[in-house]
Amino acid sequence: MPGRIALIQRGSCNFGVKVLNAQAAGASGVVIFNEGNPGRTGVINGSLVDAAGNPIIPTIPVAFTSYAIGVDLYNQSQSSSVVMSLAIQALVKANAPDYNVIADSKGGDTNHTVVVDAHLDAIYGAGMLDNGSGSVTILDVARMLKNVNPTNHLRFIWFGGEELGLLGSSAYIDSLSSNDLSHIGYDLDADVTATSNYIIGVLDPAAPDFFGGSVTTQFPNRVYKASTVARDQAVSYFDSQGLNHEFLSPTGTDAYNFNLVGIPASGLLTGQDCCKTQSEVDLFGGSLGNYEGNIPSFDGGCVDNPFLWCDNLSNNDPNVLTFMSKAFASMVLQMAFDTKVMSASNNTVVSRKLPIAGETARHFSVK
Repeated sequence: MPGRIALIQRGSCNFGVKVLNAQAAGASGVVIFNEGNPGRTGVINGSLVDAAGNPIIPTIPVAFTSYAIGVDLYNQSQSSSVVMSLAIQALVKANAPDYNVIADSKGGDTNHTVVVDAHLDAIYGAGMLDNGSGSVTILDVARMLKNVNPTNHLRFIWFGGEELGLLGSSAYIDSLSSNDLSHIGYDLDADVTATSNYIIGVLDPAAPDFFGGSVTTQFPNRVYKASTVARDQAVSYFDSQGLNHEFLSPTGTDAYNFNLVGIPASGLLTGQDCCKTQSEVDLFGGSLGNYEGNIPSFDGGCVDNPFLWCDNLSNNDPNVLTFMSKAFASMVLQMAFDTKVMSASNNTVVSRKLPIAGETARHFSVK
């Protein structure tokens, strides 16, 4: 009804579609509550995008809440008139600037460039785990390699806007000519490297998605096979340290954008303790995680919880940061002097606007 606050349950539609529909119907505000299925009961925080995936800026306030609170509000509305005050203070800036920070090695063949990246932005709090840990990992690698003359050129990039939809890496790739892109032979991504309740994830273009558990994109063999080179370097390092690993899709990381334009990529991540499964506990120890934060960890699984502003320095485990950074450094160093994979890096790069046909089946293994 016009003038009322719309109470909407999470479902298959994009959150922005729900809001636009309510706005068009004359709603004065929107409250979206979680779905209620396992793993989808706690307070949520969603991105507002339309049916085409484009961000929207609503003209009415929008709030997110838990399944329990949503059901309670619904039950109250069925028996009596519910009065709610909904006011959200927000600063909306169109085309707000963001930045990528880029540092190139002094030496190395610029026709064969290895991009080493992490993202600088965060969701909540200081972002010291997601992704201060990955950012400092590649900074330390760059510092240690400053006096090394690599065979291949090294480009260290700290991307902005990753959490908003891989915006920094998209802008960077879009800014390059086809010739410039053709000289990038590899990408290595460090996206969270110090989680206390950790997993050891190695990026593999044909592996399941970290959150969805399915293979979202199939890449041609020229992308997949080359990506396994650095992937297997990481596996060898972890094997040498007696550490287990699992393969994960680059979906949701900046490495994914490089794969989309035909550039092989791999990388490392330690996940977030909100989402650890029993099979991962069996592999890596620690405890189960879920989106509600009901786990026996020091931070309650709150890295991405908007109501617990806690992604600070103490959210990082220095021991995990150490072995993950050493593994990542091993990958960077080997790719810096690789002459087999990198020598083919001047091949024509596909347009990111074109679909990439699948040439490979699912390759997923756990050691």
